Amino acid sequence: MSRIGKKPVAVPSGVNADVAGQTVSVKGPKGTLSFVVHDLVEVSKGTDGIAVKPRDESKQARSLWGMSRTMISNLMVGVSKGFEKKLEINGVGYKAALAGKTLNLSLGYSHDIVYPVPEGITIAVAGQKQDQITITGIDKQRVGQVAAEIREFRGPEPYKGKGVKYADEKIFRKEGKKK
Repeated sequence: MSRIGKKPVAVPSGVNADVAGQTVSVKGPKGTLSFVVHDLVEVSKGTDGIAVKPRDESKQARSLWGMSRTMISNLMVGVSKGFEKKLEINGVGYKAALAGKTLNLSLGYSHDIVYPVPEGITIAVAGQKQDQITITGIDKQRVGQVAAEIREFRGPEPYKGKGVKYADEKIFRKEGKKK
């Protein structure tokens, strides 16, 4: 049994949730999101929130049960509070600059990397040396995807720790060559 799936998703104040068939639509102060639940999972709206349960006892239905509940929960958090990822840039001369709807990254290559900011995502550059990037948005998947794409341009290396890393990420450092 899914322990996550058993609990109904509470609807926060200021958020309107609507269930139409397999589609869950959520509207809040930050925007509107929707999610189409798989056919093996049944969704219903009650007084205590949105309840999710499997249609049968198959392995796939039980697997999708908890995931569907978590996706609906992420919709609620997204339209009420939003999601945020922080990145740090380490390295001599490595920096980021925001110019309109594009992010310019200087990461030690012969050219600057120009990253267009996707729709629905807000990027802010801070720090004394322009080395901290904050990515915010209402869709958890898109915020994480944008952070992963930016990190991928120059991932952190284990010897000096140079590159782009998540703010809460711990880089396993290696010892250099010994004489």
